[in-house]
Amino acid sequence: MDTNTSLSLAKLGASLAISLSAVGSGLGIGAVGMSAVGAWKKCFLQNKPAPFILLVFVGAPITQTFYGMIVMFKLLKLATEGALYPAMIGWGLFSGTAIGLSAWMQGRIAACASDALSETGQGFNNYLMALGIIESVAIFVMVFTLIAA
Repeated sequence: MDTNTSLSLAKLGASLAISLSAVGSGLGIGAVGMSAVGAWKKCFLQNKPAPFILLVFVGAPITQTFYGMIVMFKLLKLATEGALYPAMIGWGLFSGTAIGLSAWMQGRIAACASDALSETGQGFNNYLMALGIIESVAIFVMVFTLIAA
């Protein structure tokens, strides 16, 4: 296989890392965003103030896109140094999937947190801790991929 084809396939792995992470972030933000809008609607219907703090939950899954970007930069660097493309595709595919799933599930947890906070006005710190735990999964995947690559 020629050098250009090998480099292109290695770059595919980097693309997978960022794109799969971003897909998960999009799904997570979509889930929590819809829930936050519904929670605000309920507050408006009850003439209660709509909690602006729900935007913290809405924005939480975006961080996984940054983790995917960091992995992408590492893989691009390795690609230009001549790393073997099968490993690069695997690293990008598996790390991007794991990071993306973390973002998606974080969004689903945040959706429940949005509903609960808007109804009770309590528990923000507890909900944030649950989001932080699943965020840790993405951080671990990113760090372990950087070490392995």
